Amino acid sequence: MMENLTRRRFMRETAQGAVGLAAMAAAAPSVLSVPSPNELLGVGCIGLGTRGGNLLSGPIGAATGIKVVAVSDVYKPHLEKGVQRSKNPDVKRYHEYEALLADPAVDAIVVATPDHWHCPILLDAAAAKKDAYIEKGWTRTVAEAKLMREAVEKSGIIMQLGHQGRDRPAGIQARELIDQGLLGPIHLVRTGRYESAPSGQAVYRWYGMYDIYTRPDPAQVIRDLDWKRWLGPLSDRPFSMEHFWHWRCYWDYGTGVAGDLLSHEIDFVQSVLGYGIPDSCMCAGHNNLLKDGREVPDTWNAVYNFEKQACTVTFDCSLNSRALVQPPEFRGTEALLRFDTIAQSVSTFDVIPELGSARFRPRIDAEGLRPGAPIMRFNPDETPTPPSHMQEFFNCVRERKQPKCNAKEAFIETVTFVMSVESYMKRREVRWDPVREEIV
Repeated sequence: MMENLTRRRFMRETAQGAVGLAAMAAAAPSVLSVPSPNELLGVGCIGLGTRGGNLLSGPIGAATGIKVVAVSDVYKPHLEKGVQRSKNPDVKRYHEYEALLADPAVDAIVVATPDHWHCPILLDAAAAKKDAYIEKGWTRTVAEAKLMREAVEKSGIIMQLGHQGRDRPAGIQARELIDQGLLGPIHLVRTGRYESAPSGQAVYRWYGMYDIYTRPDPAQVIRDLDWKRWLGPLSDRPFSMEHFWHWRCYWDYGTGVAGDLLSHEIDFVQSVLGYGIPDSCMCAGHNNLLKDGREVPDTWNAVYNFEKQACTVTFDCSLNSRALVQPPEFRGTEALLRFDTIAQSVSTFDVIPELGSARFRPRIDAEGLRPGAPIMRFNPDETPTPPSHMQEFFNCVRERKQPKCNAKEAFIETVTFVMSVESYMKRREVRWDPVREEIV
């Protein structure tokens, strides 16, 4: 009663099915022609901790047409990790990122620092005419996001925000189906993130990697770290192991669940629906279990309303439970489209008809579909694979084209998750004023 959403099936189900597959094929990886080493893009990596190190050993290391020529970090062990993972015996080490930006061998940078450094680094990169890939969340405030957007636009640099869900074929194909009206009007989208860990291994309390909870020697960390430089734009304060290693737990350096997890899910919804900044947000948060001195809540529940589209988008998060995931769900009047896992990792989706659907009623009756039975499933093996999110950035740098998650999309992402922080802090609904570009 259920068949895979293959090319043949897709063509039968929608008259414009070829449009989606053509777009997918156009996005398939192209082989970069690199006749000589001089034509390799020189990449500099700034911030080589947990995420930065993983980028080097993962998507950067797998990318074609590039060479890591410089690395920068203010913590010596992280800097050495960057050197080792660069796969370049001649890679240059920089303590200060400004020196890396001044290196003529660096064409583009990849930034994976704590969030409080994203704005100053991007502003300096734009002034230096260096293209930039920046990890999510883009920044901490709307004011910073405005400065960053303006700098990118004025400088003409290529900027990509790090949301890997943008390169998932299932998401690209789902947008085609939704654009063609397969689900009918969509009035509710559900998203969420659920995580947990054993006692003593709380989320965000790791030391340099997601599964390392052995506390390093503080005296050695102090010797290896330029603490004042790490603080950077923030006011000076005494050294804190917790603030350095567990910065996501504190408001000064990031936005907790909002910029880390909600941003992934809501950016994916934006990539599928393209609705832009929501009109309003109501958010509640609380520390229900992880009462370990962290400032950011372990439970985060946000409700966004898009009034023109008559659509509500929800995000629910608990860092105290992970028994089942909450994949993105797009609920239309004709059918539900439900992905298989969290936004950044989706691989397939099911389309489940509403039993009262006029569009699907003949097939429901003919096949005797039970409630909740899928009528269509996306088969990733039947579609081309686009370039990775990182490879797309490097391709766009070469071709001087705007990537999918550009400064405009990054601004939307930032405003959306900052709205949840503002609502939580003010204990009320907040709205977006599109004329003044302010949260009110």
